Amino acid sequence: MTRTRKVRTVAPALVVLVALGVLPGCGIRATTVPVDVGPAPSRVSCDTPAQSGGQTPVQGFRATLELICGSQLVGVDRVVPVPEKRVVRDPVALVAQALLEALERTPSAEERDAGFTTGVPSGLTAGEPRPGDPAGTVRLSRKPEDLPPVALSQIVCTLAGSEAVSAGPGPVVLGGPDADPPRAWECTAAVRSRPESVPTLGEIVRPSPSPSPRA
Repeated sequence: MTRTRKVRTVAPALVVLVALGVLPGCGIRATTVPVDVGPAPSRVSCDTPAQSGGQTPVQGFRATLELICGSQLVGVDRVVPVPEKRVVRDPVALVAQALLEALERTPSAEERDAGFTTGVPSGLTAGEPRPGDPAGTVRLSRKPEDLPPVALSQIVCTLAGSEAVSAGPGPVVLGGPDADPPRAWECTAAVRSRPESVPTLGEIVRPSPSPSPRA
């Protein structure tokens, strides 16, 4: 018997309220996770000091970005700017695009000193789902399975942590620019602790068949 994964439908109202609400700029804070990656000189803090309050406010929405620190994924809370060029109308794709742009940026000097890096390549974009895709599907400009494993782990776990994209705990449905069916990708404890070993292929997700009309 074929097992079908259920994909939650994203409520447009929730997406707009959570994802596109304009918030004042605030400092960056990250979970403090000391990670011993070798001898004492290689120990990193994975802790980022908050920015000073005198910086220019940023309009955007709150999100947790998954960056690499000590060979693991560590969440960093930020206010993510809404893309100035809104090339897509789909609210889920718009939030995903903003998160991708934030992941692509080089961490600040303070973050780098604390051990943070990112493996998400620049120029990656999020597009709207194709006709027939399950609700909440995000189509990337590159096939997810063609991305470096670390970059895919960052993207999957960042999108999975966004209520606007995933609508709660569960997989993230990603597809590429072609007509191949999208796949469901999960952010598990194993992915977070070993982001370089993300599974090569996620589970193919197909839309549920429409109920037959009554006679």
